[in-house]
Amino acid sequence: MILTRKATPFWKHGMFCVRLNVEPSGRATQDIVVGIDPGSKKEGLTVKSAAHTLLNIQADAVTWVKDAVEGRRNARKARRGRNTPCRQPRFNRARGGLPPSTKARWQWKLRMCAWLAKMYPVTGFVVEDIAAMTKKGKRKWNVRFSPLEVGKAWFYEQLRLLGTVDLKQGWETKGLRDAVGLKKTKRKMADVFAAHCVDSWVLANWKVGGHTLPEYTRMLRVVPLQFHRRQLHYFQPAKGGKRKPYGGTRSLGFKRGSLVRHPKWGLCYVGGTMKDRITMHELLSGKRLTQLAKPAETHFLTYNTWRTALLPVLKGGVSAPEIR
Repeated sequence: MILTRKATPFWKHGMFCVRLNVEPSGRATQDIVVGIDPGSKKEGLTVKSAAHTLLNIQADAVTWVKDAVEGRRNARKARRGRNTPCRQPRFNRARGGLPPSTKARWQWKLRMCAWLAKMYPVTGFVVEDIAAMTKKGKRKWNVRFSPLEVGKAWFYEQLRLLGTVDLKQGWETKGLRDAVGLKKTKRKMADVFAAHCVDSWVLANWKVGGHTLPEYTRMLRVVPLQFHRRQLHYFQPAKGGKRKPYGGTRSLGFKRGSLVRHPKWGLCYVGGTMKDRITMHELLSGKRLTQLAKPAETHFLTYNTWRTALLPVLKGGVSAPEIR
């Protein structure tokens, strides 16, 4: 089909896709749903139809925003205490809404759902509904919505723009899991199907059916890249009392995180910059490969905001990453 130009192959955030350029022979499709098991550190997503389990994803959650906001606040306090000129305060800044850390967590889930909806004809989503903890005798605490409750309400509202949304409580998910004889491991940080994807699979299977046991348990691991906002300088001065500039999302013409191909380091992604050189990082682990890559020798492929690794299923243990 590639030779006849009837289809175009392309990569989309680590997934190999094929785009049909001609009218298909038929348009009859099965319902495809995405099961979502939210988590504080890791979360599972499963794309499933009645006939096939199409994709299992174990994703790392966005956990660094709270510390970044605290660091920004401390730096702002320190600047205000120094005897330096500063701009006038702005009293028209927005107040209220979602806390930055909460919004970043739910935005990350929404980004992955929108990514999946572009690759598959997703008709709906099934989400395990997590509830905020209440405290006995704490009326003020219990009456007000916690950031968790506000965040998930915003997420459900945005998710309904992509398809139908069904919610299941945690005890209902356990019942679905027990009904098919699946067990969930207590190793929440392990890269195995039984950690999180087992719940996302039973949620998706509840909606579309078709299986009594998962026929495909291989997972795609997705890790969001952390970008540092442009700051005035490092928090700590360097030698001589000078503060070096820090942060930003551009490195000598390349957007940080972009997938590139280098003659020596192969397929990798762009990190920071030092003088007239850029940093390269390994796709699989995020490990820094070099700080001395020349921009002229680097071939840009596509923009990127996360890294992926296909995890093969190993006997009785944690899946090991595989390099494509």
